[in-house]
Amino acid sequence: MKTSIIALLLSLSSILFFPVSWATSNSVQDNFIKCLDKVSLSQPISAEIYTPNNSSFGTVLQSYKRNRRFDTPATPKPAVIVTATHESHVQATVVCAKKVGIELRIRSGGHDYEGVSYVSRVPFVILEMSDLRSIEIDIKNETAWFQAGAILGEIYYEIAKKSKYHAFAAGVCPGLGAGGHISGGGYGNLLRKYGVATDHVVDAQIVDAKGRILDRKSMGEDLFWALRGGDASSFGVILSWKVKLVRVPASVTVFKVNRTLEQGATDIVAQWAQVVDKLPKEVFMRVWVKTVNGSHLGEKTIQALFVGMFLGGARDLVVLMNERLPKFGFQQSDAIEMSWIESVVFWADKPLGTPIEVLLERATKPAIFFKRKSDYVKEPISNAGLEAIWKTMIELEDVAMLWSPYGGVMNEISETKTAFPHRAGNIFKIQYATNWMVEGIEATNLYLNKTRELFEAMTPYVSKNPREAFLNYRDLDIGTSSNGNYEEAKVYGIKYFKGNFDRLVRVKTNVDPDNFFRNEQSIPTLPSRKP
Repeated sequence: MKTSIIALLLSLSSILFFPVSWATSNSVQDNFIKCLDKVSLSQPISAEIYTPNNSSFGTVLQSYKRNRRFDTPATPKPAVIVTATHESHVQATVVCAKKVGIELRIRSGGHDYEGVSYVSRVPFVILEMSDLRSIEIDIKNETAWFQAGAILGEIYYEIAKKSKYHAFAAGVCPGLGAGGHISGGGYGNLLRKYGVATDHVVDAQIVDAKGRILDRKSMGEDLFWALRGGDASSFGVILSWKVKLVRVPASVTVFKVNRTLEQGATDIVAQWAQVVDKLPKEVFMRVWVKTVNGSHLGEKTIQALFVGMFLGGARDLVVLMNERLPKFGFQQSDAIEMSWIESVVFWADKPLGTPIEVLLERATKPAIFFKRKSDYVKEPISNAGLEAIWKTMIELEDVAMLWSPYGGVMNEISETKTAFPHRAGNIFKIQYATNWMVEGIEATNLYLNKTRELFEAMTPYVSKNPREAFLNYRDLDIGTSSNGNYEEAKVYGIKYFKGNFDRLVRVKTNVDPDNFFRNEQSIPTLPSRKP
């Protein structure tokens, strides 16, 4: 079924008080669609509504899935998908979902690692935001407004069309949807110079549980604080963000260098961990560590792939690297100068010379099965510790780790400035990454258990009390809550948000007391007190 609806601001209040006469309807799905049809028809703006009976339902559902773990015959499917093409469609969807009592999942880019934006274990509706993707760049005032469905690649591309000296400090994956990425923090390769994406948000528009469109002024500073790194989907539906742009030089320097154990990777990684958070703010240098084939048949070894960027010239970078990381053996031939927008393509792992228009491409279906987890490291890891880690990785074979640096300006920003708390005291962040192509529950369990085994083996080397986690690398292993149970939510909430968790709960209780916006790891409301 595909239907056109008209959703107007003035008509939403009539939905809220529409008499409940749906007892004879066949399903919650029917009630939801009837509610949408009650919206005034005085201003024709078309949205697209899909149910499982529609021939395009599967294609639309799959189009913004990124993980094949949640694209199997056993994966729960939504009762309805609403593809919003106007802000009023978002308002109507929120109001009607709340009216009929069906859960709402909000999807802008589909990159939630656990499929939370498009899967639920109870009847649910997907609000598809990918068509709300307008972008406005204001170079004079060094700001940008963009809607939640815009992907980072599109935003970067539009900035570069206006200026080669401006950028937005956000993630390196061009396909990420702006709605979820920024609300979880938004870590990227400009972090050490400028902070995370959340630090540059100066305004936002959100649809709240009453169906109202609020901006920073009308929502108030508490909610605005919570949206920036505190999981905006717990509080409403992000329509758009306004951000400050940052300055970049006309030319930056990038590099990608491999080292194996035979080439001294252990010593190099150990030295990297000693200095990476203390390098000049203009340097960003991460390392991928993974198991690869060794030089002898049947032998396995560890490869460390160092990928970095310097907001400056190649000659200066070579001098700096050889002073601060002499064991790395960095050479002039390793350094490649290019424009910032070309570096975005480089970080997307595209071949040198790939046209920047590649940033506008959107994935159409999930390619791999995967599992991700996260950690934070606050003390350098010794050579002996690294050797123990390599041993475990070689035994497991299939689990890689991405170690991404902190330090720089992150040491200067308070943990409470926004809801994103991971600031001073971190040397680097870990992303555990396991990918596979084999279908079936046995394969899935095998690779999930391998990922968890490496995570467990890393316990001596990472943060404690709490063992911190990064929301943008969502991991349901660290805890879930049922119907917003506060004690259950506190288990994962402290790991994601540290001391900011309780303030987030207070904001949630104030703006969404009925806990309409919820998922397996949402912010809960305060427990009600018995008289």
